Amino acid sequence: MAHEHKLEIFRGLLKFKSNTQKIWGVLIFLSVVTAIEVALGIMKPAVLVKGTFLGMKLLNWIFIILTLVKAYYIAWDFMHLRDEKSSLRRAIVWTPIFLVAYLVFILLFEADYIYNVFKDGFIKIDF
Repeated sequence: MAHEHKLEIFRGLLKFKSNTQKIWGVLIFLSVVTAIEVALGIMKPAVLVKGTFLGMKLLNWIFIILTLVKAYYIAWDFMHLRDEKSSLRRAIVWTPIFLVAYLVFILLFEADYIYNVFKDGFIKIDF
């Protein structure tokens, strides 16, 4: 099985790509993305730590985005989504992306409320 080849169409060109090449490609891609995450976590550039977007540090947003990229690529390669129909791919990929975005929104909104409660002691809301 290690010697089987798969026919792929890439930018209009036909080429053969072995499973070994695909495994090395996945390893290199995931290693590079992980190395970027580790390097950013160790260095913590001041621009990314001080800057905020939607109430969260830019560095945290980069970590979330890179983690989603890795999860998508793992599903794309190891779950063989590249060989499926586009409608199934969208259903599998976009559903968790929307759910993660919704979860991040809820967490940020609630965390901001709790922060303000601890900071001010109370929050008066007129209904």
